Order: sequence, then structure tokens, then C-alpha cells
Amino acid sequence: MSVKVFDTKEVQDLLKAASNIEGEGGNVRVKQILHRLLSDLFKAIDDLDMSADEVWAGVNYVNKLGSDGESALLAAGLGLEKYLDIRMDAEDEALGISGGTPRTIEGPLYVAGAPVRESLSKIDLDDDANAAPLVIKGVVSGGDGKPVAGAVVECWHANSHGFYSHFDPTCEHTPFNLRGAVKTAADGSYEFRTLMPNGYGCPPQGATQQLLNVLNRHGNRPAHVHFFISSDAHRKLTTQFNIEGDPLTWDDFAYATREGLVPPVSAKSGGQALGLKGDAYQEIVFDIRLTDLVQGRDNQVVQRQRAEAAA
Repeated sequence: MSVKVFDTKEVQDLLKAASNIEGEGGNVRVKQILHRLLSDLFKAIDDLDMSADEVWAGVNYVNKLGSDGESALLAAGLGLEKYLDIRMDAEDEALGISGGTPRTIEGPLYVAGAPVRESLSKIDLDDDANAAPLVIKGVVSGGDGKPVAGAVVECWHANSHGFYSHFDPTCEHTPFNLRGAVKTAADGSYEFRTLMPNGYGCPPQGATQQLLNVLNRHGNRPAHVHFFISSDAHRKLTTQFNIEGDPLTWDDFAYATREGLVPPVSAKSGGQALGLKGDAYQEIVFDIRLTDLVQGRDNQVVQRQRAEAAA
């Protein structure tokens, strides 16, 4: 039998007590957020007539999600991270900001601490027989179109098996393999010499894929390369591009694909002279345009827990 108790005084008093929203001390903002989230959850239990078994199944799932360390992965897979980007896009539109390289999600696999080099970095530290050599290059410019010297471009991506250094279950990666950072030259140019990445799927036995299976959704991403771009006079850009031709480009479980973030791949020769593993290589030109600070402030820096390691 379905019952409705959310609007009763008993439940409303319980919500106030649990969040201590009317009490002294504590963090007022945390109280406000918790009261709202608990209220929405309690009301959903009422509206959907959730059973106690279903509620406890959800609690157990949260336990597994935490033990698997996949909270950030699930946030991407359920569109939460994309939703935050949509909100930032709307804020930019309201402020009249346009023309920059599109932002898109960071994902859960960044590691701080990559060595910063001048304008060029070779980041393929490990052999990968299945990956072709790749050069990623471009120019960083500002809102006025002029090159930005001294901007820090950070880059990270997976190997041909879809594994990232520091997160590789096979433990075969050299630390900071396929991760690097460079300062742009006077003409705003940067370059990474690396290997072609592959896409990846969620751990098949992990909590994220467990939920996706129930939803009849896949948990795969196309091949892609992540970037942070920082400059004192500009807003930090978090973005990534997909590798042209990947069949999952527009079917990314993390909803990261955007127009303008699928640059063409060109076939080149002369790779041995560049220190690449073969003479034939592929090149992606990815020019980046930053946007100006807002009243002297960067309003799009996101504070979140990130891995860090020593180079």
C-alpha cells in the first residue's frame, strides 16, 4: 500500500533536525545543501513508493561505489560533470563571454606533478607496439587573438589498451607516461610528441558499470586527449579533444564530445628526425583560444580532489 508522509510535521521536523538547519553553529551552506538533498530524497521515496529494500540497495551501492573509488567516474557517466559545464556555458552567455575553445569535462584521471618543459615535451616514456606515433601541436591565443606566451598546457591520455599511468591495473606504466606539461613559446606555440591513444571502458566489475548495466547503457569512451591550459591573464580552460574517426565520438558515455573538439588527423613523414618511434606518424593541430578574466578573477577554476605524484 502506498502512503504519503513527506508533508507531515513529523517528517519536516526530522529534516530540520537531521540537517540542524535552524540550529546554531556549523556551516550554514552545508546545512542548506544537506536539507535540500535530504528533502528531495525523502520526497522521491514518497512519490515513487520506494520500498525499504530498494532504499537499502541504494545505500549498499553507495558503499560499493566508494570502495571501488569510482565516484568521479559515475559523476561523468550520469551526466553530472556535463551538467556543470552546461551551467558554466550559460553563465558565460549571461556575461557576454564567447569565442574561446569549448570547455568539456575533466574526467577522473588527472594527476598533478608532471614535469613542465619549454614549449615541447616527448611524453611517450614506455614502448607500446600497438600505438602509432603522434604529434599534437598548436598555438594558444587570448581573447584578442594574439599569441599567449608562457601559458602552461597540460596534457594526459591513455595508451593503446585504454589505460592511464598511475591508474593502470597492470602496473606497467612508467610514472607520468603519456602525461606532460609545457610552457608556450613566445609565439604561443606548444607541442607534445606521443603515441596515439585508445578509448577505454569502465571497469567491468566496478560500481559504475554495474549501474550502467541496469540502465542498459554502455560505459565506453572514444579515444581522446585531455588538456588543462593556464595563464595568469586568462581563465583556466579544461577541455579535451576526440580522435577523428573513432566510432564512439558521438556516443561517449561521459557526454564529453562537443563541436569544435574533433580536430582532423593528418598523415606525416619524417618522424624519426623528431625522435618518434617511426618515420610515418600522425599529427593533430589543436589551436587553443583562452578567454579573459572576469573583473580580474578566474570564475571557472574548479576545486576538486585530484591525484598528485612526484615526477
